[in-house]
Amino acid sequence: MNRHLSARDALPASLSRRDLEPCLLADARTLPAPMYADSAFHLFDQEAVFARSWQWVGRAAEVRAVGDHIVAEVAGRPILGVRGNDQALRGFFNVCKHRAGPLALASGHASQLQCKYHGWTYTLEGQLRAAHEMQEASDFDISCIHLDPVRVGEWQGLVFAAVEDPDMTLEQVMAGIQERIAPIELSALHFHTRVTYEVHCNWKAYVDNYLEGYHLPHVHPGLNKLLDYRAYATHTAEWYSWQHSPLDGTQGPYAGGEAHYYFVFPNLMLNLLPGRLQTNLVIPISQDHCRVMFDYHYADMESDAARAMIAEDLRFSDEVQQEDMAICERVQRGLESGAYTAGRLSPRREAGVHHFQELVRKAYREALDRK
Repeated sequence: MNRHLSARDALPASLSRRDLEPCLLADARTLPAPMYADSAFHLFDQEAVFARSWQWVGRAAEVRAVGDHIVAEVAGRPILGVRGNDQALRGFFNVCKHRAGPLALASGHASQLQCKYHGWTYTLEGQLRAAHEMQEASDFDISCIHLDPVRVGEWQGLVFAAVEDPDMTLEQVMAGIQERIAPIELSALHFHTRVTYEVHCNWKAYVDNYLEGYHLPHVHPGLNKLLDYRAYATHTAEWYSWQHSPLDGTQGPYAGGEAHYYFVFPNLMLNLLPGRLQTNLVIPISQDHCRVMFDYHYADMESDAARAMIAEDLRFSDEVQQEDMAICERVQRGLESGAYTAGRLSPRREAGVHHFQELVRKAYREALDRK
């Protein structure tokens, strides 16, 4: 059975066009509970949302030299990003054209791409160059065999890939962020560490939680002391939203200034605090399980003050994440209980949630239209 059925073949029985009608923020209701609790929506999300969007797969620093490559998975499909001999970054499915073996098992460096199953070799540009013991195969021409391409792009030191043709360019998705955060250059920050969490909730429930500060006073007492709840604001663009608040530098590990939280549809967060970037990538595992990868980047990692700040940042961020995990997992149980169908949104505090859910509805409508 084909694991990657087209969206037309994978429509959840509980999917209703009535639930997908656009709504204004003042009138908005949440996505209905089955979209978080019905296992049929897991495959549907992969095809309707993730396969047709730009997905963050790594850092440009990982593919700086010829032969450097990134191994990742997008919408459940193995992909490979590699720096070619001409310095161009290309993307391919990490699938040999012989019998579907992997060309790379992990990110790294290689002078050529060699299948780890039977040893067929490809150039860094994806052209088959050698297939040993195939001399007796009729009509076998290696010049006609090429790895299937995947779109890739770079933005501010981050690498993205799209396994289906997206409706927008990467530049359109990110339009305005670089100008808004200037003079900060994300590509100038240094990667420090990755922390991964397994969260027992639907990926959309985790994203919903990220997109509002409404829960700060009730879930995050420590973080709430650093941010100004009364001044906390949310704004939306076409493909992303951002939240910001004044940041109290007299408490916690951070210098005073502003906290900025960018969400790029469908599953990337860029959390900017003075001297620090934290990227969060939310990966669906099943209808009630997602994996969240936190990558930490800093302007300074060498001074004693910076090392102390980083240690406290990692500790404090874990505290906040544990709080978020606990509430998201309880929300997931509520969504699965049968006692909840859908609810209203606060126009003042949940504009980001509404924006995200409208983009989900749009992706679902387009999947139905392709039927």
